[in-house]
Amino acid sequence: MKILGNIIWLVFGGLETAIEYLIAGVAMMITIIGIPFGLQSFKIGILALWPFGSKVVEKEQQPGCLNLFMNVLWFFIGGIWIWLTHIFFGLLLAITIVGIPFAKMHFRMAKIALAPFGKEVI
Repeated sequence: MKILGNIIWLVFGGLETAIEYLIAGVAMMITIIGIPFGLQSFKIGILALWPFGSKVVEKEQQPGCLNLFMNVLWFFIGGIWIWLTHIFFGLLLAITIVGIPFAKMHFRMAKIALAPFGKEVI
């Protein structure tokens, strides 16, 4: 069932958001400062391709506020635009009964798009 869900997911906005994550990752990797942001974008882009059957968990927090700082920078660099894409596809898919599971997945991905640092994909 996961494979079927993932295939349908690609048709209903998953491929577009994965491409958006990969383009954002390449754009961020141009500078040395942007490499951590590009790596997070690639990680979430792979999750956007096959989200059913995977889950996102919080990493153990280390002392300091690096994750918070990086999440704030991420928000202004491109997180808001990717979040808006997930919200748009989620609202569009929530109109139909068949699209509700995919809308829920887009809303889950929207939370990750706002603050990816400190999270791990399993």
